Amino acid sequence: MSVLQRFEKRLEGLVEGAFAKVFKGVVHPVEILNAMQREAEAHKAILAGGRTLVPNRYVIDLSPYDHSRLAPYAAALAQELAQSQAEFIGEQAWTVYGDVIVEIERGEGLDTGMFRVTAEVYTGGDVAPVSAPGYDQGGYDAGPPAYPAYDQGGGYGPPPGHGGGRNVRLVSGDGRTYPLQMGSTVIGRGDQANLRLPDVGISRRHARLDFDGGQVVLTDLGSTNGTMVNGQRVSAVALNPGDMIQLGTTTLTFRVDG
Repeated sequence: MSVLQRFEKRLEGLVEGAFAKVFKGVVHPVEILNAMQREAEAHKAILAGGRTLVPNRYVIDLSPYDHSRLAPYAAALAQELAQSQAEFIGEQAWTVYGDVIVEIERGEGLDTGMFRVTAEVYTGGDVAPVSAPGYDQGGYDAGPPAYPAYDQGGGYGPPPGHGGGRNVRLVSGDGRTYPLQMGSTVIGRGDQANLRLPDVGISRRHARLDFDGGQVVLTDLGSTNGTMVNGQRVSAVALNPGDMIQLGTTTLTFRVDG
């Protein structure tokens, strides 16, 4: 079974077939996934050692009409698109930085049934991501790529490769401690999560923490119920010591010691 066939099969089980009604006569999720695959193919870069790097972040702009119809299902669709794109990239033996991220947004000026895919290599660190022009169904759109901005914190540890004694961790309300390692940590309740939390309000792949040795950036992965930091919903933000992270009914406090 191909990636596209598996994707269609999973869509059938989402919200009891509501996708078929939402997309009848307009843009269909399979068309979006096809465009994402073409973006990955079109923007390959060869790394040292012969590895092939492709974009890992895909922003889907839908027409205002399509976006309003899709809104109740956007988070679920984004999660399925990300999983299917990751499977496709894996089958091609390509490389990505971190996790595949998909975000669905409102694209002003797009006609009903039209969409735009903007792809980029997103590292989750301070360096601006390498961007690629987006594919517009019916043509290319070379507009500026969109990516979530995050606050530039002052850092709380030495830069990568310099060692140091910082103890960066998350502490739950019941006192459980989750140390953070360098690199990416996915939080969720699914098997693919590095930090699994038994909370039905948390998506299978809910959020990601990127620790570069200097700071930790928290990114929501298109979760159903969203990610809150200090009571504010966020897409991506650099954490400061003492920040309170809310995922579902779980509260985690960000701590830095040493």
